[in-house]
Amino acid sequence: MKRKSFKSISSLETGARWRLYQRRLQQRKTVRPALKVLFLLVVLLGAAYGLVDAIGGDSFSFFSTGSHAPLATSKRVPAREAMPAWGKEDVRQLLDGNLPLNLRKRRFSVVQDGTPLHVETTLDMQLQRTLLDALNTAHARYIGIVAMNPANGSILAMVSYDKDDPTHNTTINSAFPAASIFKIVTAVAAIQEHGYHPDQAVYYNGRKYTLYKSQLKERRTRWTRKTSFRESFGLSINPVFGKIGAGLLGKPILESYARTFGFNEPIDFEAPVSMSRIVVEDDPYQWAEIASGFNRTTRISPLHAAVIGASIVNGGLLVEPTMVARITDGENRLLYHHQARTVRSVMSREATTKMQRLMAETIRSGTCRKTFRGYRKDPVLSQLELGGKTGSISNGDHDARFDWFVGFAVEKRGDVQMVLSIVVAHEDYIGVRASQYAREAFKQYFQEVFAQRKGRESQG
Repeated sequence: MKRKSFKSISSLETGARWRLYQRRLQQRKTVRPALKVLFLLVVLLGAAYGLVDAIGGDSFSFFSTGSHAPLATSKRVPAREAMPAWGKEDVRQLLDGNLPLNLRKRRFSVVQDGTPLHVETTLDMQLQRTLLDALNTAHARYIGIVAMNPANGSILAMVSYDKDDPTHNTTINSAFPAASIFKIVTAVAAIQEHGYHPDQAVYYNGRKYTLYKSQLKERRTRWTRKTSFRESFGLSINPVFGKIGAGLLGKPILESYARTFGFNEPIDFEAPVSMSRIVVEDDPYQWAEIASGFNRTTRISPLHAAVIGASIVNGGLLVEPTMVARITDGENRLLYHHQARTVRSVMSREATTKMQRLMAETIRSGTCRKTFRGYRKDPVLSQLELGGKTGSISNGDHDARFDWFVGFAVEKRGDVQMVLSIVVAHEDYIGVRASQYAREAFKQYFQEVFAQRKGRESQG
């Protein structure tokens, strides 16, 4: 009995242990998959946090610096503090509507409510200092120079001189007659509305730089001169563009293209820019004056002229200009970060190709041929596609002559571009011309670009 009883107890214990083992085994089958799911969720959340942190902290893309390389943050910014909350209106309020003139450093500070804020500009300091040091003010009343990256609107140099008011920023003032710079707008309208092409034959009577009503008549005599649209642009022949304005475009098209290119509307910038002005009346002769730039009433700022010049090489886009790349506080938290913005398209890509040919004629054999003499053999300039447009007109009192250059330089074997807009108001004598500043600016800027590229290639 005792033995049997022992066997019965042993069988019961064995069965109980077996059932306990089965329950534990079943629990493991349930718990392990749950742990795996939990582990996977933790991994995914960690990866997502890392991605957000990377995007918010160090992956911002800023405009080119003086070394033509992206700016880097000096301290890692937490993701929750990295997204900028400011817009351009906040920047204008911070700067009280004024950008510091003729900067020699890329960064400056502004105190707001007792807190220093650090402003980083888009300026290329080597180019900026070169232009500042090259200013010849002996016979100038005004000088305004704007260099721009046409791809994103970032200002590479901004140099201002006013003989009577050193605090006046000439580059954002539209007090300057546009003169023949407006022929750019007229040429685009003729190309897009009437199919003009660079080699198209055009005719005119009289002298190149006058504009009498008799020169607007469509008549051919033995004294009529034949030229091409390209040559008439390069030499800035007024009667050709006067006839286009009065006979082909007229008031509606002139007004439409002027508005498209930004006349009579504000420019969104970090400082207030006075609007470029144009008034088109119901007089065909006035249309001729406007189209050829033979008037003092169409006015433009150097900054706006640079924006127009940029559209020739960036695919026909009007870009929003900027000189402030970013603003941070004392703890390196990002308050403002400018992002490139396109205002509108002003011409087709086909039109930009034709305009580049017209503007190249100015350099090759037009009004800039003397200034750019020998550029094909120059070690720097020979590597660039160059184009420009000049303009010249006296003020109403005839005691100052406004001298314009708006043009571009594009690498033949690269993707670096620059646009320049320069106005000089000469007084009793002609000093350094706008086109002379342009040649030196193109050469200095791209010489540095090529040198840095060569250095990188030798290292890598």
